[in-house]
Amino acid sequence: MEQTLKITNVLSDPTRYSIYQYITKKHQEVTVQEIADAFEIHPNVARLHLSKLEDVNMLVSETKKTGKGGRPSRLYRLSDDVIQLNFPFRDYQLLSKIAMDTLMSLGDVGKKALFETGKQYGVEVMNRELKQQNSSSEEISFDESIELLKNASATLGFYPDFSYNESKTKVNFQIHNCPFKEVAKEEKYVCDMHYAFLSGMFNVMFTNAQLVEEENMLNGCDSCKYQVMVTK
Repeated sequence: MEQTLKITNVLSDPTRYSIYQYITKKHQEVTVQEIADAFEIHPNVARLHLSKLEDVNMLVSETKKTGKGGRPSRLYRLSDDVIQLNFPFRDYQLLSKIAMDTLMSLGDVGKKALFETGKQYGVEVMNRELKQQNSSSEEISFDESIELLKNASATLGFYPDFSYNESKTKVNFQIHNCPFKEVAKEEKYVCDMHYAFLSGMFNVMFTNAQLVEEENMLNGCDSCKYQVMVTK
């Protein structure tokens, strides 16, 4: 509870909260000067805001050479710590681990149920997006389909990046934040469930979508990266 109060106090400053949001969407380390320029504040003020965020373990920093000459710069990035702001405290991470262990204890039947449920939730996410647009996947264009996938992925907290080739048959999909990362570190099947979840999302928007995982942040990569072959 004490840590929660410290975090809420730090984020009560609108500028500091905006700086934290900026860094979460940046996907890269930032310098004091970059924050100062982005928010039109003095570098000393930017340094103070960054230090406050670091004090409550929302950010971590280290001194590195930038390769541009001169003195090394202090670079700030998101902490790997999970920030929970529940009143009162609720341990949903423990709950998810209990649920996962229960399913895995059922053997192949449990695994099948986990993956099928993950895929179904992905389908439901995109069906809600389509319903809000009062449309169907057959009625919208490729670009509109990608835009809906972007919106849904951002809402889910994936901090996604999308790109695609000129013929619009191959989509590069990158996730910079995994909401399941902490549980996935202990339960290897979480990544398989997440893959099924993403397959469900893409297969609502396209006639056929085949996902191939290229990178996984649990293997030390900066993000989870997928190549998706699609047919509209």
